[in-house]
Amino acid sequence: MGISLGPRHLKRYRDIAWLLLKYGRSDLVARAGLDDLLEPGAGAPGGAPPKAAELARDLEALGPTFVKLGQVLSTRPDLLPPPYLAALARLQDDVAPFNFADAERIITAELGVRLSKAFSAFDPAPLAAASLGQVHRARLRDGRPVAVKVQRPDIRQHVADDLEVLASIADLLDAHTDAGRRYDLRALVEEFGRTVLRELDYRREAGHLVLLGRNLARYDRIVVPAPVDDYTTTRVLTMDYVPGTKVTTLSPVVLLELDAATLAEQLFAAYLHQVLVDGFFHADPHPGNVLLTGDHRLALLDLGMVARVTPRAQDRLVQFLLAVSEGRSDDAAGHARALGEPRGDLDQRALTRAIAEILGRNQDASVRDLETGRLLLDVARAAAAAGLRLPPELALLGKTLLNLDQIARTLDPDFQPNAALRRHASALLQRRLVAAASPGNVLSGLLEAKEFAVRLPGRVNAILDRLATEDVAVRVEGLDARRIMAATQKVANRITMGLVLAALIVGAAMLMQVETDFRLLGYPGLAIIFFVLAAAGGVALVLSILLGDE
Repeated sequence: MGISLGPRHLKRYRDIAWLLLKYGRSDLVARAGLDDLLEPGAGAPGGAPPKAAELARDLEALGPTFVKLGQVLSTRPDLLPPPYLAALARLQDDVAPFNFADAERIITAELGVRLSKAFSAFDPAPLAAASLGQVHRARLRDGRPVAVKVQRPDIRQHVADDLEVLASIADLLDAHTDAGRRYDLRALVEEFGRTVLRELDYRREAGHLVLLGRNLARYDRIVVPAPVDDYTTTRVLTMDYVPGTKVTTLSPVVLLELDAATLAEQLFAAYLHQVLVDGFFHADPHPGNVLLTGDHRLALLDLGMVARVTPRAQDRLVQFLLAVSEGRSDDAAGHARALGEPRGDLDQRALTRAIAEILGRNQDASVRDLETGRLLLDVARAAAAAGLRLPPELALLGKTLLNLDQIARTLDPDFQPNAALRRHASALLQRRLVAAASPGNVLSGLLEAKEFAVRLPGRVNAILDRLATEDVAVRVEGLDARRIMAATQKVANRITMGLVLAALIVGAAMLMQVETDFRLLGYPGLAIIFFVLAAAGGVALVLSILLGDE
């Protein structure tokens, strides 16, 4: 069978086999050889099929690792049907707390001092308890109120054992089932394992708090608690205590006293900034992690789950989100293909039709009913059905926006996510351009231009040598030779122009270091002239591309 049935893991294998059997995947159980683990005569439960909510409860019963697995699966519309995604999206790891004696022992061992030496006050009753840890309210010796997050005893070993079991089962399913080969379950388990183990390192979460607080400093109505470095280790995280109330529990009277529309607008803008400018965003803004503070600000808590978006993906994501918000289905399908990884069975026509149907259905919805996050998840599901595997960050963004829709509409029932996206798109793009024009990026571009210029002759010679030795096969079917030559000439001209502009910029940068009496605007005159020529040439080149290319 391929599984090491040691007594330490036997019960876990049986639990997973029963879970698959209960939810109608007896084929996977049989093909993977897991049926040997079940009691003789065991079969699928009789009666009505289990409801989606039961899956959430079953995963909670299996422990912390499977709670986290359920939360990850809630962002995978390509793996589960919509009812199960909705049930798992509501899965909160709100579990019973562990003993204060264990918490005190862990804190003492991690900080190297007794609790009474580190804190002037420490509440033994936890503020909240989750699957991986729990939070206590405390006060430092200098009087600073803090929240102390303590990891559960032996949680790392439990997670490691569960990941080992999941990896073994994934290997079997990959080897013996079509579903395993299609989705590469071992890779999914490995990525999930990395996510959970990162969340178990509280020093990493402390770094996330610092980074997010710095990135969102421009938003005066958003607050992120700062960590206390000297009181933070791998298993203990100490941060500012931010008192507040869950947004979804606010009474209508309290909402009337707030400038709720501004809060909703700024919260949405802050998340767009995280995703489309910084490329780093808080990926778990469920209502329990967003609090209204006493000074009418919104506090973002619990940065164990974050996501990152590469600069290239950010550009494509901006285009995709704008196309979705404006109902341009053809453009949205094209940007989705650029974002995703096509499988062998990709049906582009089916993808375009499905996205057009989703966007058309949402265009008919009222502003109050429109949910941007759910729309993104529907698009991700349609892409998976058509054979396009979108990046996990897109589905995670969909879940994030789904939570934001709920919070924003609690604050302001008339809030329009699509309109907000279009309002902020221009400012976000300007910030991205400013970030791209930083000295480091300019220098990197110059170095790439230099490398291109140095390697171009050698590469051209290699191509000509292969052509001369008839080592290159070229097949032309019904093409206009004059158009090909014109296009080739245009490419050659653009390359030459680019090299000349790069040389002007490099030369101007070198001339900036030369002392001379001829100065313009306080800088060496010749260098400024070169910069102006390069800028003019760059503008001319861009205009020729925009106006002259089809």
